[in-house]
Amino acid sequence: MYAIVKTGGKQYKVAEGDTIFVEKLEAGEGETVVFDQVLTVVNDGSVKVGRPMVDGAKVTGKVMAHGKGKKILVFKYKAKSNYRKRQGHRQPFTKVVIEKIEA
Repeated sequence: MYAIVKTGGKQYKVAEGDTIFVEKLEAGEGETVVFDQVLTVVNDGSVKVGRPMVDGAKVTGKVMAHGKGKKILVFKYKAKSNYRKRQGHRQPFTKVVIEKIEA
C-alpha cells in the first residue's frame, strides 16, 4: 500500500515505514503530523485517485528531526564591470517517518 501526498508544494510517494525529508514543518521532534492532502492511494491493485484529493484519506507520520540541507553557492557575475557576489544557502528540512496510511 502506498499513497501520494502533497506537502510544502511538492508531492511524495510514501508507504508505511518510509522516511522522507520534507520542507520544514512547525511540529516539534517526536510529535505526530497528519498529511491530509492525499492525491492517490493504491492498495493491492485498487487505485483511488482524488479530484483533486481523496475523500477521507490521511497519512500519519512522526517527526524524527529537523535540519539543514547541503550548502549551495549562488554566484552572480557581470563581465567587464567588476561585479561579483557570492552567497550561500542551506534549505531547512524535516525528517518524517510514515506510520499509517488511512483511506
